Amino acid sequence: MRVARGTLLRNLAGSIGVLCTVAGLAFGLPALDRALPAQRPAGDGPYPVGGGVTVTPPPGARLDVTLTRPGDTRGTAVFLTGTVRYVVVVTPFDGSLAEANARLRRKITGVRGHEITGKEFPVRTASGLNGLQGTYAAPGRAGRYLVFRAGGVAIEVTAAGSAPALSGALPAIEASTRTIAYRGGTA
Repeated sequence: MRVARGTLLRNLAGSIGVLCTVAGLAFGLPALDRALPAQRPAGDGPYPVGGGVTVTPPPGARLDVTLTRPGDTRGTAVFLTGTVRYVVVVTPFDGSLAEANARLRRKITGVRGHEITGKEFPVRTASGLNGLQGTYAAPGRAGRYLVFRAGGVAIEVTAAGSAPALSGALPAIEASTRTIAYRGGTA
């Protein structure tokens, strides 16, 4: 059986087209991804973290778009202020504030070399959310953590960096954490 020369040429052209498309996807998309910045200015208005929670980032903060994941029932926002990493995580949670605090403390101490330091203190946001605040340390790093409960979510906040960097960024981060608000229902 003989195949027409025109049919072979059309098949060859189609195969080359598919090969070029696959090569474009395999090499072009990663190159485009590398060309896009991982950080962008966070802005100065309320940022929707997820789960009905908003926060106003510190002035001049950058948003790490590779780690930030907003969502309807949960979310994560990762801000950088200087070299300090400031993270707000919202997860569904139906326990008490004390249980949410214990969970966050376990997460922190579950990382090798991290330990809770000092005492915990009550905190309150401008919108009326009550929470707890404490400190932690790791080799070469200092950290602050806060936890709040609202509606059906827990709001976990951590800020970490070298001790001098954290000390310098803390006033702006504390001002930012006071802006945390829950808009998903009753607190």
